[in-house]
Amino acid sequence: MQRKLRLPIGSTNYKEVCTHYYYLDKTLLIKDVLDDGAKILLLTRPRRFGKTLNMDMLRTFFEKTDEDTSSYFKNKKIWQQGEAYTREQGKYPVIYLSLKDIKSSEWETAFGLLKLVIASEFSRHRELDDSTKIAEEDSSFYKKIVNGTAAKEDYMLSLRRLSQMLQAYYELPVVIIIDEYDTPIQEGYVNGYYAQSVEFIRNFFSAALKDNPYVKLSVMTGILRVAKESIFSGLNNVRVYSVLDKRFSSYFGFTSAEVQTMAEYYEAEAKLPEIKQWYDGYKFGEVEIYNPWSVINYFANDCEAEPYWVQTSANLTIREIIKNLDESACEQLRELLNGATVQSVVETNIIYPSLRDTTTNIFGFLLLTGYLKAVKTMKLEGMNICELAIPNKEVKTVYRREILSLLQESRSSDTINKLQLYLITKNSRQLQAALRKFLLEAVSFYDGLQENYYQGLLLGMTGMFTNDYYPLSNRESGEGRFDIQLTPKTQGMPGIIIEIKAAKDASAEQLKMLAEQALEQIEVKHYDTELRRQGIGTIYKYGIAFCGKKVEIATK
Repeated sequence: MQRKLRLPIGSTNYKEVCTHYYYLDKTLLIKDVLDDGAKILLLTRPRRFGKTLNMDMLRTFFEKTDEDTSSYFKNKKIWQQGEAYTREQGKYPVIYLSLKDIKSSEWETAFGLLKLVIASEFSRHRELDDSTKIAEEDSSFYKKIVNGTAAKEDYMLSLRRLSQMLQAYYELPVVIIIDEYDTPIQEGYVNGYYAQSVEFIRNFFSAALKDNPYVKLSVMTGILRVAKESIFSGLNNVRVYSVLDKRFSSYFGFTSAEVQTMAEYYEAEAKLPEIKQWYDGYKFGEVEIYNPWSVINYFANDCEAEPYWVQTSANLTIREIIKNLDESACEQLRELLNGATVQSVVETNIIYPSLRDTTTNIFGFLLLTGYLKAVKTMKLEGMNICELAIPNKEVKTVYRREILSLLQESRSSDTINKLQLYLITKNSRQLQAALRKFLLEAVSFYDGLQENYYQGLLLGMTGMFTNDYYPLSNRESGEGRFDIQLTPKTQGMPGIIIEIKAAKDASAEQLKMLAEQALEQIEVKHYDTELRRQGIGTIYKYGIAFCGKKVEIATK
């Protein structure tokens, strides 16, 4: 059998990948970039969807070098598009920065990494060192950046100064390519130096891109458009294409036809249904997209289905979001985990601090970062109204894992399993002890004041039961609305109804009475009506009362 090409796991060097590895031709991206006509393009896509490889492809195509790089494109689709495009190959000086590795828990280190990335790009243009084609003051500036002796303000102005030098040297306009521009901003949000990061990045880009006469074209990639922080303040020539836009939709990720071709090449056509179940489901514009990182790893790992993409990130931001979900958003998340869709206005201009504020921002973030897909999108008065769903089996594992980690943190991994066991066996004594232990270890005293807080806590925990139950909350049944209902998926399993009460101050005896009142409410208002209508014969009813970190349970 003919030896198969290797798969480019982790390689983002276009020359290397298109020469030595299995490469899916995405070079028509070049044509669309040139045809678009915008001076500044921002293309937002989830992480590991091929952004860096595509940006290195653009760099290789446009950059004027001593090497004839046309050989990397002559057998590609772009070369078939005619002289209007091929004449642009190897024509311009290029500034290329990737900020994807600017990750640190503190701003000083992150800024140090930024300085190194900028210095490295200056050093890549050694032709400028002591060149008589650039002004003496520019030559001095160049040396300060390369030697690491420049001031903070110099680094903010560095891209503009470099573009000016390159234009003077080559007498040609410059192409600027910036990959993963928003990584330092996201790291700042997670690690507490958000303001410093935003200030630097705003000034850095504004100087480079605002009314810069030395630049022909700038292409940027990132996960989010963070316009509301004024990162692009005053840049009225930025054109943004997100996962909701039709243009550029097929260049990041793999299309169905591309995955079919890969499966045929690696003689794994029989695995296509499994690949689809695990890694398909994304929709960029109107194009069905597979997760490229996971598909590549799937074929490289002898077609073993695993959550490859979700293992490449600590998912810190999604954990932060889930931790702060309100009751309504928690309910929608549970519906998503049960395979349903939810409808939401989706805001594509994200400001990180607002992720804690509204469901609109939360679901917009989850969509743009690849944790949700837009099944349908409707525009109404400039708003995106989307029907959202979890894309595939792989992403569903993230929600379960991250919710579980939030609930468990450093505690025993079988906490949730024990909770389910005690509920379905009506072991109220053990259930009360487990909840009490959980409250002592996991919950801030000051959090334990509102009934809806405890309801959200139990909803999050019971939301992990989706293999055996359909968790619901605040739904009508009988003569009112229950707090939590667990409908069994398997015949013979008990149905469960939970009513929750909370007090700011209560004695042990008062707490017991409150639990009894919660149980009585289930009976009086006939909350078991819906479960009985579904033919569920065994129904366990729990009245649970909380006060701070104390809990009492009444059951029937």
